Amino acid sequence: MEKTLLGPKLSRTHWAFLVVALLWHGQSNGFNLPPVNPYLADSNYTMAHADPAQQDALPQPGPMDASRTLAPQEIQYTHTGPAFFGILTSGLYADGRRVFWGNGLDRIVKLDYDTQEVIASYFFPESEVYTEERAEESIAAFDDNNDGFFALAHAFKEAQKLRNLSKLYTVLDKDHTYYIGSKSGLITAYGDADPEDSRSAIVKLREFQLPDIATGPIMGLSMSYDGWLIAATEHGYIAAISRDFSQYHLTRLRHAEGAENKATKPTGYGWIRNAYAIDDQGGIYIASQEHMHKVVWTGQGLSTDESDGAWTAPYLNGWGHGTGATPSLMGFGDEDQFVVITDGQDQMNVVLFWRNEIPADWAPLPDAPDRRIAGQMKVTMGDPDLTSIQSEQSVVVAGYGALVVNNRPRNIPWYLPDRATGLLSGYLGSNPRHQPYGVQKFEWDPIARSLRESWVNTEISSPSSVPIVSVESNAVYLIGARNNLWTLEALDWLSGESHFHYVIGGQRYNVMYAGTLIDMNGRIHYGTPWGRVRLTPASPGTP
Repeated sequence: MEKTLLGPKLSRTHWAFLVVALLWHGQSNGFNLPPVNPYLADSNYTMAHADPAQQDALPQPGPMDASRTLAPQEIQYTHTGPAFFGILTSGLYADGRRVFWGNGLDRIVKLDYDTQEVIASYFFPESEVYTEERAEESIAAFDDNNDGFFALAHAFKEAQKLRNLSKLYTVLDKDHTYYIGSKSGLITAYGDADPEDSRSAIVKLREFQLPDIATGPIMGLSMSYDGWLIAATEHGYIAAISRDFSQYHLTRLRHAEGAENKATKPTGYGWIRNAYAIDDQGGIYIASQEHMHKVVWTGQGLSTDESDGAWTAPYLNGWGHGTGATPSLMGFGDEDQFVVITDGQDQMNVVLFWRNEIPADWAPLPDAPDRRIAGQMKVTMGDPDLTSIQSEQSVVVAGYGALVVNNRPRNIPWYLPDRATGLLSGYLGSNPRHQPYGVQKFEWDPIARSLRESWVNTEISSPSSVPIVSVESNAVYLIGARNNLWTLEALDWLSGESHFHYVIGGQRYNVMYAGTLIDMNGRIHYGTPWGRVRLTPASPGTP
């Protein structure tokens, strides 16, 4: 049973943003954008992967240019401390300005939207402070050597601080309130000392502790379309919390019994490993170690009952660790509607599940473990001999297209354990000895009702970045590497051919698993192991 959740009246800016986006989609690409959530910030990037649909697709245009090396004045770098994998864009304050809100290991910062300068910082009392001097020493060491045993030793030393990584999932709402979920089950709301002044200090507003029964670190934080925070823990508990923290509802996913004992690797491979997607009908789509789940927020509680539209379906999991992908939604309005992940096979598949009712005449796919699976195709990266590939990234979705990248490094040293190979793609990913190659796109055919390969580009390297699609530019952007220098790569979304690339520079500009973002003015920005980078090319246009 579907339930429509009506939010408040949309602001003029929200209406303009929604109407322009929908008109453009209809005129150019023939597909729909996800609905705007009126309780989130009035901007294009309000949470990890942009919005509750988790598509990593935005209506704003990105740069178009000839391939070239950027001049120093076309690159902005701001020290923010480590682990700023993403950063969120506020709506307009009463003073007519926007800011970026973000946090890493040791602090929350507000950056000026126009200059990217630090406006305010809030240091977490329990955290070690990482200074700019320490960052510069590390950057210089990687510039001096990012290959071989000693470079790996330096990367391992740098990665040790990420063992304390917490507060990874954040949400920015329409009132400029910044919510952070932590390993301990604590959700904290931060805001401005003066809510009218975008320049004011950052202050802690309130805290909410999940009940003791809801064990496990918080693995995702999002917002329903009627304004409730939705949190999920590693052990399969789902909570809906009012934004003022006065009320909450709690449920647990099916098959979660004993989830606290089902971690398959030392860290990051628990029963739930990633965040989740939400639709405007109350559907919450979350992947556990062997199943895809739909939980329904009814507006009165969280339901796992089929009578409310909830479901659970298995997916293939040959390697035993489950999917590394955050689920992404595909299809809106009158389009076929799916939730998309990569599965847990050694050679992963891109998998589409019917989001709502399965068509009555739908026949199960031959090798799929459940009738709800609408598409299941192996990721090959153009190599017919490939037998193993896994990703720790969500599937990038726009329209009926679904894109994945190869993060498996080449030439892995014999002495490096498998769980440490992420050091090569992360800290040493630009080095030609290790950098992986390959970007592959799949496409749902609504006439044939089948998933097919759209294109493969084997010449582009995306060592660790999360790509982003600009719908207006018909392009997917990612941070890549060429000749041991970090680059911005722009590929045609329909064909996979390279539009152009920018050479950015050395190890200061390492993307280190951060998202490639597009701000409201079409500028590319992303995180590094030490700070934030934004590209401001002079008058980019059609090459």
